Amino acid sequence: MIDKNYARGIIFGVISLIFVSFQPIIANSRPAEIDSYVYGTMTSIMLCMFFFPLMLVERKRLKLKIIELDSITETAQIQGLKTLMNGYKEHKVLLLYLGINFAFAYVFFFWGYELAGAINGSLAQKADLIFALLFGYLINKEKISKTQIFFSILLFFGLIVAVTQGSFNVLELNLGVIIMLITVTLWMSSHAITRPYLEKKQISTFQLIFIRNAITGSLLLGSYLILRGYHFFNLLLNPINMFSFILMGMFYGVDLYCYYKSLSYIRITKVSILMAPSLIITNLFATIFLSEVFTLFHLIGAVIILLSIIVIIKLKEK
Repeated sequence: MIDKNYARGIIFGVISLIFVSFQPIIANSRPAEIDSYVYGTMTSIMLCMFFFPLMLVERKRLKLKIIELDSITETAQIQGLKTLMNGYKEHKVLLLYLGINFAFAYVFFFWGYELAGAINGSLAQKADLIFALLFGYLINKEKISKTQIFFSILLFFGLIVAVTQGSFNVLELNLGVIIMLITVTLWMSSHAITRPYLEKKQISTFQLIFIRNAITGSLLLGSYLILRGYHFFNLLLNPINMFSFILMGMFYGVDLYCYYKSLSYIRITKVSILMAPSLIITNLFATIFLSEVFTLFHLIGAVIILLSIIVIIKLKEK
C-alpha cells in the first residue's frame, strides 16, 4: 500500500517540476520592452503578494496551536512555536542580506536567460548542485566524498560540452551562461546560510520567502523609480506586460509553494532527483515555443548532467 505522505510529496514535487520548467519559457517570451531589471522587480513583488496570505494563515495556525498547548501547560513546545512565529525579529541582518542577494539574483536570472537562451540557460542552472556541495562544505561543514567531486567535475564537463557545442572554447563562452553561473552561486550561498535557521525552526519558510521578497522588491523598485520612474509606470499601463508579470509570479509562486510542501512529506534527496528532469522539459518547450535549436551536443551534455546529478544526490543520501 502506498504511503499517503509519500504520495503527497511526489504529487507536489511533480507540480513543482512542471511549473519550474516553464519559467525560462515565460521569461524569454515576455514583451521586448521589459528588461531584466523590471522583470526581476515585478517577480519579487508578485511573490510577495502570493506568499503574504499564506504567511498570515501560517501565523494564525501557530497562534491557535500556542493557545491549545497553553491550556495544558506544554511550555517547551509553546516556546518553540513562538520562536518559529517571531524568530524573524532576531535575524534582521540575515534577512537584509538575503534581500540584497536575491535582488542581484533575480535580475541576473532573467538577464542570463535572455542572453543564453532557455536551453543553454537551463543547462547552466543545473550547475547549482556543484555550488550547493561547495557552500554546504564551506558554510555548514558538510562532508563531500571524492566520488561526488568526480561527478561534479563530470557535470561541469557536460555543461561545457553543451554550451560550447563540443568546441570546448571557454574563452568564447556565452555571457548569458556566465551570468547564470553567477546567479546559482548567489542562490546556493544564500540557501546554505539559511538552511540551519530553517532546520532549527528559528524562522518559518513562508515568512522567510515573504520578507526576503519584500526587501528585494523594495530595493529594486526604489532604485528603478529613481532612475526611470516614468518608464516604469508606462510599462504597468500595458495589459500585456501586466499579464506577463502575473504569469511569471504565479508560476514562480506555485513552484516554490509545491517545492516546500513536497519537502514536508519526503526527503530532499528524493525531491532533488524528482526535479532533475526540468531541463529536459524546458529544452523541449524552448524548441517548440521559442524556436531554439536543440542539438546533439545539447543532448549529450544534458544526459551527462542528469546522470551526474542522480549519482551525486544518491551519494549524499547515503
